[in-house]
Amino acid sequence: MKTQTIRYGENGGVEIIDIDVSDPQAGEVQVQSAACGVCAWDLATFREGGYAPPGHEGVGYVTKVGSGVPDIEEGMRVASVALGFDGIKNCSTENIYVLPESDIADEYWLVEPVSCIVTGLDTAPLRPADNVAVIGCGFMGLMFVQALSRFYTNDLIAIDIVEERLKLAKSLGAELTYNPKEIETSELVSDLKARPIDVVFDCSGKGAGLNLATKIVRSGGHINLFGCVREEVTINGREWHGAAFNLVSSSPGAKIRDTFPPAIRLLERGHIDLRPLVTHTVPLEDYPTLLEEATGGDGNYIKGVVKATE
Repeated sequence: MKTQTIRYGENGGVEIIDIDVSDPQAGEVQVQSAACGVCAWDLATFREGGYAPPGHEGVGYVTKVGSGVPDIEEGMRVASVALGFDGIKNCSTENIYVLPESDIADEYWLVEPVSCIVTGLDTAPLRPADNVAVIGCGFMGLMFVQALSRFYTNDLIAIDIVEERLKLAKSLGAELTYNPKEIETSELVSDLKARPIDVVFDCSGKGAGLNLATKIVRSGGHINLFGCVREEVTINGREWHGAAFNLVSSSPGAKIRDTFPPAIRLLERGHIDLRPLVTHTVPLEDYPTLLEEATGGDGNYIKGVVKATE
């Protein structure tokens, strides 16, 4: 049968293409796509080319089951990193997670990005009454705010240069917010160093964000480098050595367990709720336009989802 998907150009751009889909083989299920989130890697690949295959935040419904597949039936709603923007796709059951019965709409069941939050939390030494800062309140940073507000933090601080995102962070559980554009850096650093900050989650993806993290974390504190910094960063070795803080990258490769099951539980219980964060939902045919808007500076954009036409 035929279905549609997308293909990025080597130097950027995107096109919608037709592909053939066969019946599922042994150990596979065929899934009809319901929704797929647009990752920051998708935006970068559209803008610059050459980064990643399209889509890995998929959710859909099983339409066919191959031989030798136990415990998965037609009609089940599932999530997988293997589900991208393909309208129909055959997937190995090793990569399939059955979702619980729920009233949560498909576009809010993006398990993969939540699984990344699980890795970030797993790699941070959070302790009772810690002061915690989140730098960068995009989609991932705001999920950290939601999750951390369920922890036993003392002060939960959100830092971003977009005022509307700081307002959203406050509504999602941040006690304090700071906009580096509205306050002198020296004043910001002095205020936060006085608390002091035990753990910093840097979700900015910018060298400036990482530099700020090193300035505000307490001596011996912890910096969790979550966002991907795609630029060279110059460090002051004496400052880093003297501050004696710990820094860890919490990219997906740092995971210490299967992160999909806990991510599913976080979504099911509403500890992380994507409804306030998904700002753009479009059918596949409008995906190129969405990418243009998201990479063109649309200040209202937080998270886009390609959703199957009903």
